[in-house]
Amino acid sequence: MDRSLLDALFARAVAKAQPALAVRLNLPPKPRGRTVVVGAGKASAQMAQAFEAAWDGPLSGLVVTRYGYGATCRQIEIVEAAHPVPDEAGYLAARRIMETVSGLSANDLVVALISGGGSALLPAPALGLTLEDEQAINRQLLASGAPIGVMNLIRNQFSTIKGGRLAAHAGPARVATLVVSDVPGDDPAVVASGPTIALTGTRELARKYATLYRLALPPAAAALLEGDGNPAPLADAPGFAANTVRTIASAALSLESAADLARSQGVEAAILSDSIEGEARDVAQVHAAIAREISARNRPFRKPVVVLSGGETTVTLRGKGRGGRNAEFLLAFAIAIDGTEGISALAADTDGIDGSEDNAGAYADGTTATRLRKAGIDPLGALANNDAYSAFAAIGDLLVTGPTGTNVNDFRAILIR
Repeated sequence: MDRSLLDALFARAVAKAQPALAVRLNLPPKPRGRTVVVGAGKASAQMAQAFEAAWDGPLSGLVVTRYGYGATCRQIEIVEAAHPVPDEAGYLAARRIMETVSGLSANDLVVALISGGGSALLPAPALGLTLEDEQAINRQLLASGAPIGVMNLIRNQFSTIKGGRLAAHAGPARVATLVVSDVPGDDPAVVASGPTIALTGTRELARKYATLYRLALPPAAAALLEGDGNPAPLADAPGFAANTVRTIASAALSLESAADLARSQGVEAAILSDSIEGEARDVAQVHAAIAREISARNRPFRKPVVVLSGGETTVTLRGKGRGGRNAEFLLAFAIAIDGTEGISALAADTDGIDGSEDNAGAYADGTTATRLRKAGIDPLGALANNDAYSAFAAIGDLLVTGPTGTNVNDFRAILIR
């Protein structure tokens, strides 16, 4: 297996998405009044650290990130909470963030540092709902197979902070939002459920999706969804006119940087898309078909080539195994290329954690399925049980990096020689 180039490509993609330089290049104009920094997400502590280092002047604020993803700041408080299912620490942090932006004037500036994972890290249940209700909704959404845009539209209906509500609460202060995007298409309103960006979907659409994905909502949530309570601010609300939003890091930029590195090493690179969605095992079948076509017929790209893609796949839970969407993608990919020589692949989450396990992703090649069977593991059975983590752990093919300090979602590299 050709791991050295695959590792280098992943490292380059992650490096391109690091907040330090991106934040410094996107500082908002200074206000006449106070500068208050808030934020949420897996990269938001590093964003806060970078902002504090680059900002010339006093500031204060509070940012919440995932456990183990913190960074050292002098003026901005960093709080850690649970992801992907919210906990009490996140609930308290969300309340404190709302308090932090209360009572500001039109001369003040709120800087919102938003990155993927913020949806779970900012639980703020609407009136009549509890944290337990929000946890139950999150668990169902994670197991539903729904794409991230659908999940966040539904989450928004039950929150007092998502869907632009944080920005509305901060008024009349100006809000400058810096986004590290982890969503297909890089719509900043979808990242972390858009706490500072007005909601674009409707309550009626959220109802349709909840039915489509067979969500058994808690009674209080079901009642809220059927009514018109807890309305989100509209995009044309007067208080939003002076606000700004900038996407400072994304999968597209990371994939382009990885492609440049591959070409410098004498390997052509082809980027399929930075916004691929769908069931991980289905996306794997398409990628495997392309890889086999290149291997056998030198089309649609000639060897040697690395095929790159990003986005966010989903997993509909059918079994009770362990594993995230990238490991599931690779297990299905390994089954589809079983016995094919010259193909090596890496799939990983750029935040360093694939789902809820300790790995960023894994590696696979044409020998993976055979090696699994020799280890006593049926690859098809492991896939059926959503147990890709255990499968790759058994043959030593997990990719473990720890938290990377950023998050621009899935990164897939398939090398065909």
